[in-house]
Amino acid sequence: MVDTRTAPYAALLLRVALGVMFLAHGLTKLLVFTLPGTAQFFAKIGFAGWLAYPVTFFEIGAGAMLILGVVPRWVAAIAVVQLFVASTVHFGNGWGFGNPGGGWEYPIFLTVAAAVLALLGDGKFALVKSGRG
Repeated sequence: MVDTRTAPYAALLLRVALGVMFLAHGLTKLLVFTLPGTAQFFAKIGFAGWLAYPVTFFEIGAGAMLILGVVPRWVAAIAVVQLFVASTVHFGNGWGFGNPGGGWEYPIFLTVAAAVLALLGDGKFALVKSGRG
């Protein structure tokens, strides 16, 4: 049974945590590794290097939108796809994210967390609701 009194606050906590994670990852790509460096890394692991640019800006934008609560259900649904594709890089490295090359436990957990938010709804204090929930 879902507690309808606390579920919106649970969605808020999940939304903000995912938002902070996305913002941190996107800003790290932009400010620490730089966009050209991130593009080189993407190419090294088998993705098209140019994908570093939209991925970085998606992560920064999605992070801000999730934290603020701007259509968070839709942002989370799109994030499921982005996170799952990113996870594929880690599948051959085993389960543990501490494995060389990083295993798939962390990216798949984030994929599932984004899916849960997409299913759960926008949460409390969303600025722009997604239309349902």
